[in-house]
Amino acid sequence: MAASDNGNGQANENGRGDNGQPRLLVLDWTTLETLVALGHPPVGAADLEGYTTWVGEMPLPPGVVDIGLRTQPNLELLSQLQPDRFLVPPMFASLSPVLSRIAPVDVLALYSAEGPLWQRLRQFTHAVARRTAEPHSAGDLIQRVESRLNSIADALPENVPPLLVVQFMDDRHVRVFGEHSLYSAVLDRLGLETAWRGNTHYWGFSLVGIEALAEPANLVDGNVRLVVVEPVPPGVREQLRREGLWRSLPAVSRNDVLTVPPAWSFGGLPSALRFAELLAAELGP
Repeated sequence: MAASDNGNGQANENGRGDNGQPRLLVLDWTTLETLVALGHPPVGAADLEGYTTWVGEMPLPPGVVDIGLRTQPNLELLSQLQPDRFLVPPMFASLSPVLSRIAPVDVLALYSAEGPLWQRLRQFTHAVARRTAEPHSAGDLIQRVESRLNSIADALPENVPPLLVVQFMDDRHVRVFGEHSLYSAVLDRLGLETAWRGNTHYWGFSLVGIEALAEPANLVDGNVRLVVVEPVPPGVREQLRREGLWRSLPAVSRNDVLTVPPAWSFGGLPSALRFAELLAAELGP
């Protein structure tokens, strides 16, 4: 049976590994990056290759075992790792009946329609830290991230136009990020403006055709700067060079497009800080 925690509840008592830390297994990259940033990496996590591609160069310590696909972990390997607890997001909670035969399962929610995202990021960080032997590490991480964001904000150039943040799905469709997104929450912390005014769901993005990026009703104004977050699917860049619709976008025709390396769009505080650092490097002093 799975225990649920939206960040406000108290953790159940954990078992302890040989080093005094619970032996945790995680299925999602957000919990993984948060545990690593807290200084308490799990013994295993799912799809480490995908983590490198989408989360970016946030190195994992040696010894973290790849337990297979996020939706279909290797059950035999899970048993061999002898975990004290699984930490899973709601989207993988359907695996709880199977996982709970091996160890207790805690479901930790982050993205939802309830309350400001930055508040939920703090709550989620505390919820993850309570599953370790050092729950106070959450406060340390939050302070480090927020202090660094303040420093980045102070060093940004003046008069940065509204930023339209997208990720390519193929040569005709993008995820465009707005209200409720991690990227928008970071822009807000940095004193920058999100350009997208179209609809988004609680994950903070809409999947749209490129033509939607030219619709005035979707944008805060016509003077926006495009920010493309990698990875870009193979062949898309080559196709865009021939794509008249993309080249006709005002920001593209002005050559006002920034490209930043991967930062997990559905991540926690570590991804928030990574996106801020990468964006600031592109915006310049």
